Amino acid sequence: MERSNNTVTEFILVGFTTDPMMQLVLFVVFLGVYSLTVVANATLIVLICNDSRLHTPMYFFIGNLSFLDLWYSSVYTPKILLTCISEDKSISFAGCVCQFFFSAGLAYSECYLLAAMAYDRYMAISKPLRYAQAMSIKLCAFLVASSYLGGFINSSIITKRTFALNFCSGNIIDDFFCDLYPLVKLACGRKDGYQTVLYLILCSNVITPTVLILASYQFIIATILRIRSTQGRLKAFSTCSSHLVSVTLYYGSILYIYSRPRSSYSLDTDKIVSTFYTVVFPMLNPMIYSLRNKDVKEALNKLIK
Repeated sequence: MERSNNTVTEFILVGFTTDPMMQLVLFVVFLGVYSLTVVANATLIVLICNDSRLHTPMYFFIGNLSFLDLWYSSVYTPKILLTCISEDKSISFAGCVCQFFFSAGLAYSECYLLAAMAYDRYMAISKPLRYAQAMSIKLCAFLVASSYLGGFINSSIITKRTFALNFCSGNIIDDFFCDLYPLVKLACGRKDGYQTVLYLILCSNVITPTVLILASYQFIIATILRIRSTQGRLKAFSTCSSHLVSVTLYYGSILYIYSRPRSSYSLDTDKIVSTFYTVVFPMLNPMIYSLRNKDVKEALNKLIK
């Protein structure tokens, strides 16, 4: 990574507040959320690995989503906790590059993975007799590997272009992590080429998976409507309801942050939304996929006993 043509060696993360008491409160809150995130996702991964009843394509994807969320949350939260209790709010240039690279790579990977999970639900509902044969372990592994590969290739591109900018407007980031728009706000000079790359990355990693998910659910809804019994329709819909909730929450927050006109940006509001998809969402995912899931509950009871 070539450093941008300036003398910036570190950045200062403003965070949420400068009030020491509020910082202590936020430390306790984030520590609780992070602890629950680690325990919930790790438990779900262990259950899926240990219980043979959960060795299905759907749970294979859920297990990988939990691993991704565990990693994703760990990119941000330890630094947030340190910033809350320490007077030193700085992050080195290299540290900012690493945090940006992994956060973007994991966020993009999750977009692709959620699209792969939508295709899995389409196959399970629309073609149940061919499901086990069609969704082979090789195909599932390929979809997961492709999600990570696509995510981190795009992350490499946007990271290189972002940190090649000239940060001549200071080094104070008005956020709790090295995010895209607060960094771009510090840059000066022509950004036309950068904006083009940014929109291409947005289309590749957010818009394209969104279209694939919508197409999958269009076929799913058409299949469900052909089911005659109400009970059959509810049962079919229940198999994809958790994924639908997860997609709505994640893509909703991502699109809110990155697809709005620049004139409508509000850093205070964006901090709250960013906190949701970077810190809170990884905690919610295992709950979304397990609270109403009979198989996961039985696997948990078996593990406890």
